[in-house]
Amino acid sequence: PPLEVIDFLEKDQHFREKLHNTDMEDIKQGKLAKELDFVSHHVRTKLDELKRQEVSRLRTLIKAKQDIDGGNGQTVDHQALLKQFEYLNHMNPHTFEVEDLDRLIKSATSDLENFDKERHEEFKRYEMMKEHERREHLKTLDEDGRKKEEEHYEEMRKKHADHPKVNHPGSQDQLKEVWEEADGLDPEDFDPKTFFSLHDTNGDGFFDEQELEALFTKELEKLYDPTNEEDDMVEMEEERLRMREHVMNEVDANKDRLVSLDEFLIATKKKEFLEPDSWETLEQNQAYTEEEMREFEEHLAKQEEDLSEKATELQKQREELEKQQEQLNAQKVELQQVKTKISFLLEGAAVPFELAPDQAHPPNQQYAVPLAENDLPPQGLNQGLSDQSHDRQPMPAGDPIPDQGAPQVP
Repeated sequence: PPLEVIDFLEKDQHFREKLHNTDMEDIKQGKLAKELDFVSHHVRTKLDELKRQEVSRLRTLIKAKQDIDGGNGQTVDHQALLKQFEYLNHMNPHTFEVEDLDRLIKSATSDLENFDKERHEEFKRYEMMKEHERREHLKTLDEDGRKKEEEHYEEMRKKHADHPKVNHPGSQDQLKEVWEEADGLDPEDFDPKTFFSLHDTNGDGFFDEQELEALFTKELEKLYDPTNEEDDMVEMEEERLRMREHVMNEVDANKDRLVSLDEFLIATKKKEFLEPDSWETLEQNQAYTEEEMREFEEHLAKQEEDLSEKATELQKQREELEKQQEQLNAQKVELQQVKTKISFLLEGAAVPFELAPDQAHPPNQQYAVPLAENDLPPQGLNQGLSDQSHDRQPMPAGDPIPDQGAPQVP
């Protein structure tokens, strides 16, 4: 189960999205810490869900062991049990013995104890985060504002502490109050066996943890009202957990985390049941020490610093990628300009004739090279040259050119 919790936290989509969308200034101001607190509540809900699964598992094991020990002829469907607990396949898959059940019960009990321990640690972190945020808020106020805020805080504490007497959980007074107010029966007719039957809601002969916690609702209503500013419902659930753990420690003799009818009846005859001590509520037992608070704030500051450094590094990487993209875009534009110039030059120039390597140039054939306008001969001269070229007879091939001799000087 602890591994499931860790995996659940790492895959939390809400936290990942908040981290991605929170800018640097908000991180520096500690706003991301609130998201960390939100995730912790989400994990708390997950722990409750996992715990209910473990309770169901434990009940199945207890019932199976009871059937075997009772010798009532019933057999345990060990294949069904092993399928339910796939991680136990390394044990004997063919015969499911009492020893196997004992080991599984111990394993389930240990898991549930770990759940309770993690719940207490989670609540401690919750309380420290609440105090941390209160202190941080005070830093933002001027002297008069801080004074008013401190006065209001003390007023809320006193209002919460001003409540009716809370009966000792599991005591005769506490159970008689449930008998009278919840069951509508005369407290003078209180009978432990009848009480057990009334509140063993599934009729399996045991009080499990949920059935026990339901017995404390009346006591918790004396302490907490969801409509009151001074009452914190998260603290109410922690108080419920404390009450249930106390009763289990007092009544659950064999430590299987279930209260049998026999265990319950024996407990009702003890002095602690008839004349209990007063119950110290949660406000009388601070969840953390100042040393733990200091370490928590140091850890929180380190987390914020690490997140800030990570955000800065990611921002640098983003800027570097944007710079590289700009360079690539500039190179692309430059390359396109070069291609355009080359295309323009090719379209404005005549392409020479392509001749085979062994082919002579035909008569009067020349490369056509464009001339500048001022390189052309005068129009009349060009016409005369053209006319002369038409009157000239071609010289027979092979005849020598006649020697005209040197020109005569008149």
